[in-house]
Amino acid sequence: MSEQNNTVDTMLPIPKLFAYGLQHVLAMYAGAVAVPIIIAQAMHLPVEDLIRLITADLFTCGIATLIQTIGFGNIGGRIPMIQGVTFASVGPMAMIGAQHGMTAIYGAIIIAGIFTFLVAPFFSRLIRLFPPVVTGTIITIIGINLMPVAVNWMGGGVGNPQFGSLTNIGLGFLTFLIVIFTYKFAKGFLGNLSVLIGLIAGTAIAFAMGVANFAEVGKAHWVAVIEPLYFGLPTFDWASVISMVVVMLVVMVETTGDSIAIGEIVDKKIDRKELASIIRADGLSTVIGGILNSFPYTAFAQNVGLIAVTRVKSRFVVAASGVILILLGLFPKLAAVVASIPNAVLGGAGIAMFGMIIASGIRSLGKVNFDGNQNLMLVAISIGVSMIPIAAPTFYAHFPAWAQILLKSGITFGSIMAILLNLLLNGVNKGDEFKEMGRR
Repeated sequence: MSEQNNTVDTMLPIPKLFAYGLQHVLAMYAGAVAVPIIIAQAMHLPVEDLIRLITADLFTCGIATLIQTIGFGNIGGRIPMIQGVTFASVGPMAMIGAQHGMTAIYGAIIIAGIFTFLVAPFFSRLIRLFPPVVTGTIITIIGINLMPVAVNWMGGGVGNPQFGSLTNIGLGFLTFLIVIFTYKFAKGFLGNLSVLIGLIAGTAIAFAMGVANFAEVGKAHWVAVIEPLYFGLPTFDWASVISMVVVMLVVMVETTGDSIAIGEIVDKKIDRKELASIIRADGLSTVIGGILNSFPYTAFAQNVGLIAVTRVKSRFVVAASGVILILLGLFPKLAAVVASIPNAVLGGAGIAMFGMIIASGIRSLGKVNFDGNQNLMLVAISIGVSMIPIAAPTFYAHFPAWAQILLKSGITFGSIMAILLNLLLNGVNKGDEFKEMGRR
């Protein structure tokens, strides 16, 4: 694909859209279904309700992704940004559910989504606080904080009794090699599908070894019905609503970082107007999630790395991912096939994808001047504090619940630290100067 024909608005042939879109779905699927599984376990829901949560989540992921990529009016960023449930919401939702039930979870989600939609134009004014030294730092932080996900996948998945076995690590390493060699030696279309080819080949090898299990495909239903407000009309507990609003404020910071990261990779400037549209889409999708028995939505950082690996910038590729996600939600047998990909195989591909995010951040920081200023300290401290939850997951265990929402996400706390340090060390005006320097 020539550079002239590789832009955010490039429309590709349908077979290519499907292949590239499927690659994005496979990269994010495990993360997409994790939140409904955690909430169902926390609420002790029966298996049929767990299945309902998963299908609703996949269906709404698809709708949210279409809203963000296609856009309408001033809603949606029209960039290749796939949407998924934010992990920042898991703790608060579990606490709300334990005290007030599922209807209170959805009441809080709906109000928080409306709040996000309405506050978007005001929050987008903060875009001037993201000069290249901040954006480069945030992109690097995103990659560093996602890397443990890939490592845990490669080991077989957290809680797997065979975690770290030679079989799992070998499968992950083999998948990693397939991705690298495909990326290196395949040309054009096939080269851009290096991650998809690695996932398919790794799964085939795992099946031949007796590691991949497709038994759940036979058990899954053919068709799922997405029933709005299945658990009942939403109820509104204001303490629960406030906690979910705090979650969405965190989501807005993460979305800003992800948006700027994608903008850097696809050569599209994300300014105040675009950021407001992106955040409005998050708010609308979150409201839809609350109605369709799903959860709050935000950009999936996992897929930022995939864009960097494939170098395919078209937003219509990710829109195709949205269509595939809708189909996975409506046809559980298809979802069961995707779910059968072993964690170790996902991990092998994940190391390449998340490593590319780190590399993109380093490339962005390469445009920043570090002489005669405090930028080196800004980067050092921000990355350092973002790694605390990775190095010691229980480090913030004794902090209040509201503080843990901010602190236990290395991406969120590291991003906030980068913004605050830039204000302290550089000030807003100097930050703008660095922004201009980054453009040159």
